[in-house]
Amino acid sequence: MSAGGRVLAVPATADRDYPALDRSVRDGFAIRAADIPGPFKVSGEVRAGDAALVELHPGEAIEIMTGAPIPAGADSVVMIEHVTRDNGNIRHEQAATEGQFISRRGEEARAGQILVDAGKRLDYSDLAVLASAGRASVSVFAKPRVAILATGDELVDISAIPQSHQVRNSNVYSLACQVARAGGLPEVLPVARDQEQHTRELIERALTADLLLLSGGVSAGKYDVVERVMADLGAEFFFDRVKIQPGQPVVFGRVRDRFFFGLPGNPGSTMVTFEIFARAALELLAGQKESVLPFALGRLTEPFEHKPGLTRFLPARLTGLGDLARVPWKGSSDIPAISRANAFLVADADRERWNAGDTMPVLLK
Repeated sequence: MSAGGRVLAVPATADRDYPALDRSVRDGFAIRAADIPGPFKVSGEVRAGDAALVELHPGEAIEIMTGAPIPAGADSVVMIEHVTRDNGNIRHEQAATEGQFISRRGEEARAGQILVDAGKRLDYSDLAVLASAGRASVSVFAKPRVAILATGDELVDISAIPQSHQVRNSNVYSLACQVARAGGLPEVLPVARDQEQHTRELIERALTADLLLLSGGVSAGKYDVVERVMADLGAEFFFDRVKIQPGQPVVFGRVRDRFFFGLPGNPGSTMVTFEIFARAALELLAGQKESVLPFALGRLTEPFEHKPGLTRFLPARLTGLGDLARVPWKGSSDIPAISRANAFLVADADRERWNAGDTMPVLLK
């Protein structure tokens, strides 16, 4: 059970055919289809868990339960609801075909076939497969260690009473939750002040982890020092800006064989850019073969428009019936609005207007 949520490191194969014999998938009667409509003499019974010892002869029916082995000589199962009884005999007036309601040996998997491939994050169905194949233990990849470093002189601890020019350091908590959900081990470092030397010391410390996430300090301001510090450390930058909102000033690079993301400091920007960019990197580091963003489609409950040029990820609520409504918000620092949302509406950069009833993609939270 402890393997749930972990990434399988070695493929799991079937120890035998599944199912291991022909079996019934309905409660009813095992018959020969050619003998329909009958009458059939009921000559016995076979239950789930019984060995397949009984044999069916022409003109006979054997009562059978779901999961029970198909008797020799039978080629069809008819449902108990569709037969009529008369003095120990049964009739079946409906048509039936050979193989009806029979699960054939090996049709789910053959012995030696891969049941769960390496690189799969194990969910509840995977655990059921592994248990059915007798896998009491499996090899999984180690969880990547992810250093989380928030930057900014304005940040104070969440237990502090901030002054009007200060804010509590909420980003490390949202990021730690997102990291854990993506299969990583979050390690929160002290806040890096807007000084190059202090920021460098903490980054050096963070580079012992498998992945580094920085929050704040990546814009073009005078005291946004993260990129300068990374450059001094010899970092290779793959990109430092993306055409989305919130989250344009996001940085991705590598330094000393460690990948890092510089995420914007506003909470909404931090959350969105982690989900779009950093989560995929973390899942791949954790051993997954692929990372898929959880997109869905929703029907707008009211018209929507935005200024083209950027792909926007805006707080929204998607109902179980597929209706999509925006959650009013005041920008990427509006954490309460994001908390009320269960998805981010995704507005295409090349389109300006949508009408009520139009479908739009959403990124699920």
